[in-house]
Amino acid sequence: MIIMAALMPSPTNSGWTLVNDELDNLLEGFFRPLRRRTENGVAAGAVPAMDVTERDNEYVIRMDMPGVSREDIDITLAEGVLTVSGEVKRQHEEKAGDRLIREERCYGKLSRSVRLGSHIDDKKVSASYKDGVLELTLPKAEEMKPKKITIA
Repeated sequence: MIIMAALMPSPTNSGWTLVNDELDNLLEGFFRPLRRRTENGVAAGAVPAMDVTERDNEYVIRMDMPGVSREDIDITLAEGVLTVSGEVKRQHEEKAGDRLIREERCYGKLSRSVRLGSHIDDKKVSASYKDGVLELTLPKAEEMKPKKITIA
């Protein structure tokens, strides 16, 4: 009902003002990590959302990185700290006669660091990237893996 009212122009607005306000309200939390940006649309220190799952022999980290191409992702593991960074490049091409009315898509650099400690086998860490989701598999070091103890 609110959106329908927003579509109806009134003497105090052009119709677009209310539509834009309602869109802002609807999208407020949708891409919250990537919405921190400066006035020109550049992401201001965006932090990608992630899930961390622990399994018997490994940890799996899934990190949302929408709009980042595989070539623009950098992953480092040093002194027990995993750092993932990337860049969403601006794709808008201005052509003669074009006038950008609204720009909500963010672009710029994003980064996230996670302290893992020394219980990761850093020689066996692997990564894959599909549909804007980075998946990192971090095998546990031998001393961290659960050991079955038999009763004598």
